[in-house]
Amino acid sequence: MKKSSITLLSVILTLSGCTTVADMVGMDSKTLNAQAGSNYHQILSKAQIDTTSNTAKTIQRAFNRLRPHANSLNNTGMRFDWQMTVIKDPKENAWAMPGGKMAFYTGLAQNYHLTESEIAAIVGHEMAHALLEHSKKQMGANVLSSLAVQLGAAAVQANTGYNADMVNLGASVLHEYGLDKPYSRHHEYEADALGMRLMAMAGYNPADAINVWKKMNAKQGGGGKVGSILSTHPNNDSRIQAMEKLLPENRAIYERAIKR
Repeated sequence: MKKSSITLLSVILTLSGCTTVADMVGMDSKTLNAQAGSNYHQILSKAQIDTTSNTAKTIQRAFNRLRPHANSLNNTGMRFDWQMTVIKDPKENAWAMPGGKMAFYTGLAQNYHLTESEIAAIVGHEMAHALLEHSKKQMGANVLSSLAVQLGAAAVQANTGYNADMVNLGASVLHEYGLDKPYSRHHEYEADALGMRLMAMAGYNPADAINVWKKMNAKQGGGGKVGSILSTHPNNDSRIQAMEKLLPENRAIYERAIKR
């Protein structure tokens, strides 16, 4: 590898983190949030929206209680235009895109017989992914790994001529990094922690975040279908143990919230 290429890679690796790398290739927060808004409406155009069922009303109620607290913890420097859409679909899924565009599938709430507080735990978890900009950070990590490969072959397009296309960041980027590609274990633990804090601030019992994973354990038969060593996600038992350690501090937040 050429010395100039090694130097370039070293400079990039000494930056403040993967978020900065994403900024360098044009995937800054403002751009990602704008793309998410556009893609969100495209996704919903193919979905069956539920606005009238009791499930949809419960999800929206939890979302609206959490939203002001999510805004208070937004340290991204960008105002989020939060929006929740309930999709009538048996799929067990929920997600949040960069900038606060969210969806919750009725199958997730109905198949696990989730209470409002348990729904709030999931909404808070997904909000946390958006607030912590996990999609952006994963894109930055992908840029670095792809860049390392490119350095060995083409010396980064004659030093600094790399761009988003070089690292395969195209029109499907939000699907890949916001909806389809699992977050890392570290990101999942971060979202569990912040999500629990959000629900406690909104006056929901944080212990119900643990109940969600216990219900999933019961349905999946143990610590999850895939062992934690082979999965990008922590297994359910690991998440429960981590959240149990966070319960005392979040219970105190919850108790203050319900006294107001």
